[in-house]
Amino acid sequence: MDLTAVVMGPYCTQIMADMGADVVKVEPPDGDNARYISVGPASGMSGVFVNVNRGKRSVVLDLVTDEGKAALRGLIAEADVFIHSMRARAIAKLGFAYDDVAAINPAIVYTNCYGYSRRGPEADRPAYDDIIQAQSGVSAVQELLTGETTYVGTIVADKVGGLTATYATMMALFHRERTGEGQEVEVSMYETMASFMLVEHANGRMFTPPLGPAIYPRTVARDRKPYPTKDGHVAVLIYNDKHWKAFVDNVKPAWIEEYGEAFATLELRAKQIDRMYGLIAQTLLERTTAEWLELFRELQIPAAPIQTPDELFDDPHLNAVGMFETIDTPHGPTRFPGVPTWFSRTPGRVAGPAPELGADTADILAELDARRADR
Repeated sequence: MDLTAVVMGPYCTQIMADMGADVVKVEPPDGDNARYISVGPASGMSGVFVNVNRGKRSVVLDLVTDEGKAALRGLIAEADVFIHSMRARAIAKLGFAYDDVAAINPAIVYTNCYGYSRRGPEADRPAYDDIIQAQSGVSAVQELLTGETTYVGTIVADKVGGLTATYATMMALFHRERTGEGQEVEVSMYETMASFMLVEHANGRMFTPPLGPAIYPRTVARDRKPYPTKDGHVAVLIYNDKHWKAFVDNVKPAWIEEYGEAFATLELRAKQIDRMYGLIAQTLLERTTAEWLELFRELQIPAAPIQTPDELFDDPHLNAVGMFETIDTPHGPTRFPGVPTWFSRTPGRVAGPAPELGADTADILAELDARRADR
């Protein structure tokens, strides 16, 4: 049972649908707001919505009414997972907090997708991706990197939150498989993104006493960006000792005498990362992008061209591995970015087209009546 909206929760349940789950998306009469936020082939079928709600079934229930609440209770009794993205007070007011749902189905895994945990002073505050990027340190790190306080160009908090909700729900289901016990799970964007940012940006602040600031210097070095070449840009990371030696020996052997041992090891380079990036930046202006990519491939140094999201649809590697799946929908063929993981026995697939608002209401409620009659 999917009572989520916009991206964080729907992305979580989209992954489940692609891996075979029967996801019933419960929508209010006006539908999920994401239906209307970007271009689409029909009203209420925006590209963002269609992508993160593919393969789900849509049932419209007005949970303010007794009829809508009764229908949801019946569906809860048949469900393995109940996941929502309402604020805690709102879901409790409707009568579907964890205790209410567990009273109907004790074995259910109940996942809350929040902006902020209920356990802290920010509980029940509204939150969107931009707000969480700012509060979790993303915007501050962007300022260190670029000189401007910005958001990154993707809804990273929503998507990392959705991925976290997926693995948290799966862990709870695995526990239930072992013990039969359901439980409540809470995933909040703020805590998730704070944890995500502090993977590397805890750094010196983790220790007692602190050994330095939290920032990991390499990721905020001003020259850490795609390097200009003679005719464009190239992304390359000349990072470990093997890569550095290959680059110097084949491109700048004069550096061995000029700089001696100053850049000889990763530890030494990490202490003067800005200087190192600056030297590489000057050097990469000497050849074309194609020339550098050919050389880096030969030397086994990680490098890539700069691609736009549009270009990903034509990327030879992505197409060779079957990244995209074209699905026939009521609005014509739709080419979806597919399942990014591979399983030898249980592969996933794009589960199907996204549902029109309320398209499955009659069928789902009829199925519920049939199950009740069988009892």
